Amino acid sequence: VQLQASGGGLVQAGGSLRLSCAASDGTFGNYAAGWFRQGPGKDREFVAAISRSGGITVYVDSVKGRFTISRDRAKNTVYLQMNSLKPEDTAVYYCAADRYARGGSRKSSEYRTWGQGTLVTVSS
Repeated sequence: VQLQASGGGLVQAGGSLRLSCAASDGTFGNYAAGWFRQGPGKDREFVAAISRSGGITVYVDSVKGRFTISRDRAKNTVYLQMNSLKPEDTAVYYCAADRYARGGSRKSSEYRTWGQGTLVTVSS
């Protein structure tokens, strides 16, 4: 499967964006998925993950209550709804997936398929 991330952009603090990660085929329903981000001068970090069924979702503490990960199996797409954005959320966001990753895994090493990244810039 191949992944295409989209939805990034420039937004003011307190605003919202929805990122999409579209997969190339219907086997995506068999993949656990996640979002990671890499801010300027920072290491890549885990943001959120979702199981194959969508029944398990996991978040990094810094985004809990503000971000929501979800998936639409019919559209082969995983979403990241980001509300109450802060300047520290500025980063390139990457979606990732793997057929054999544990549902809700925080480990980037468990995901072997990655999208190209989409830039989110939050101005203060």
